[in-house]
Amino acid sequence: MMLVRPTREYLAGYVAALKRGWSPDNMREAARLEELEWIQKDPVSFLESLEDRRAKAGPVRLPDGSFVKRLPGIHRWMWDGEFAGDIGFRWQPGTPVLPPTCLGHIGYSVVPWKRNHGYATEALRLILPEAQKEGLPYVEITTDEDNVASQRVIIANGGTLVEKFNKGPAYGNAEGLRFRIYVRQQ
Repeated sequence: MMLVRPTREYLAGYVAALKRGWSPDNMREAARLEELEWIQKDPVSFLESLEDRRAKAGPVRLPDGSFVKRLPGIHRWMWDGEFAGDIGFRWQPGTPVLPPTCLGHIGYSVVPWKRNHGYATEALRLILPEAQKEGLPYVEITTDEDNVASQRVIIANGGTLVEKFNKGPAYGNAEGLRFRIYVRQQ
């Protein structure tokens, strides 16, 4: 498995996964259909939004339907000869601190038919150098208390539990776990 930059070359695999019911956004079911519509209307702007180091793609819709300012970010697709998942990294320039509406620096999702092969663990390992490039001393990743698989991915990459926390009203005031991974500066 390797990470690839989202391009037209890989887009058909991404679309096929969306059509099979997978979504990169586990918080908003509608996101999958919104992405399919966007890709159909304007695949170029969709792909550009996945490499948005200047946060030009516009606001982000939260699970409660509200919108917040987009942070700079990138996505990479997990590829093993076909599309296997998505990992995204976002940051706030000049600080490791994120706004309260952004639960973590990194989010990932493996398609169900490719799970249990270590792809998320490897993808997280491969994306961490991006945090180094942005000068971050650490990244934070959040997960649900019952998502043991995700907790294992984070811990396998050096993550330590920082706190149990309330995600806030935009996320239905659900409880979550916040992990931190320190990245080595070169």
